[in-house]
Amino acid sequence: MDHDATIKPGLVSVTLRKLSPPQIVALCQQAALTGIEWGGDLHVPHGDLAVARRVHDLTVSAGLEIAAYGSYYRVGISERDGLPFEKVLATAVQLQAPLVRVWAGAKASADADEAYVGWVIDELERVAGLAAAAGIKVACEYHAGTLTDSLRSTAVLLEKARHPNLWFLWQPANGQPVSYNLQTLGLVLPRLANAHVFHWWPDASTRHPLTAGEADWREYLQILRQAGGSRYALLEFVKDDEPGQLLRDAATLRQWLE
Repeated sequence: MDHDATIKPGLVSVTLRKLSPPQIVALCQQAALTGIEWGGDLHVPHGDLAVARRVHDLTVSAGLEIAAYGSYYRVGISERDGLPFEKVLATAVQLQAPLVRVWAGAKASADADEAYVGWVIDELERVAGLAAAAGIKVACEYHAGTLTDSLRSTAVLLEKARHPNLWFLWQPANGQPVSYNLQTLGLVLPRLANAHVFHWWPDASTRHPLTAGEADWREYLQILRQAGGSRYALLEFVKDDEPGQLLRDAATLRQWLE
């Protein structure tokens, strides 16, 4: 275990889409969380620089950190749909986010041919370069329906997308055993930014209190600590989207991290 590793408890803001940024900040203070990944789909919309500045000030004045900007930008695809990465990046700059979360395309790896994979990798390297110039990391979410939806496809991305400013996020894959999830975590560990924390089983529609996932998460956190450095364990989605459940899950996560 790396004793220099710091894992900080935080929240992905889209966990509570119905709440406003001030309400989310107040809840994070109550839950003794330390940072927030703000979502680009609702709380800090792409291109709304005034909102990004306001949310930054609100977060920091409450003694919390900006953990990331969860942009929902689909690499290559969003560009064609009228959302240039420059707009996402400008918003992240005003938010003073250290990292922008993106998705590796819009196809499951099983449906992606070599040309598509190559195109997404080129685009990933392009946006990583743009963000590097602004001092902001780019991280691919480990997510279904993208080129990080399997162990094999993630390994391909790790091998071929070599830009030094390109990082990876990790979360347990729905319906997969702990052994598989430990493999994916080990794979991305050298380039791991943050982790998203939840306990769903056997699928994404069946959410449980985080305490139910203790055995699994103790194993995951043991590996996460081996990465060294500082990163966030960000709570993402809670049973019934309920603020009270967030408070309970935050207490669980903080206990594990202590």
